[in-house]
Amino acid sequence: MIVRMAELVDLNLCFELDGSYTTDYVWQMQAHENERTIEVRFDTVRLPRPMRVAYPRQPEELLPNWRQEECFLVAADTSGQPVAFLDMTAQPWHNVGWIRNLIVHRKYRRQGVATTLLHAARYWARDNNLEKMMLETQTKNYPAIRFAQKHGFTYCGYNDRYYCNGDIAVFFSLGL
Repeated sequence: MIVRMAELVDLNLCFELDGSYTTDYVWQMQAHENERTIEVRFDTVRLPRPMRVAYPRQPEELLPNWRQEECFLVAADTSGQPVAFLDMTAQPWHNVGWIRNLIVHRKYRRQGVATTLLHAARYWARDNNLEKMMLETQTKNYPAIRFAQKHGFTYCGYNDRYYCNGDIAVFFSLGL
């Protein structure tokens, strides 16, 4: 697997990568409010059967993201074809690299490809004097939540109805 900066020609292949996933668990939000407190918690809930979920972002976002000439990485197979990508933008006013997309082709999942991309993004963030990395995912995307936690990201907030389909986003950060 070779990780490199994406080229324009790579975007069509990145468009075609299937970002959907299957999950057995979700983070279910519980919120309670009274006149003095607001309590929000997320419970890990096992689903009665595996659920397939569509990726919440639109592929049309990739070209503008790539044009920003920041951190848009592809992992390519031995033939040079992208099988995964990660795009991250720098938010210098917060010293944060914000991971917007991380998609691995189904055939290459659970083989360390996402980890390799994440390490490359971490190097890019450090080289650009960023102090943290952030990522967001749906509460339904338990595989991504576990991936973030495995790599040292910690939960740092949520946004109700963040995605176009009304799903909740949970946010994770990692100090560099």
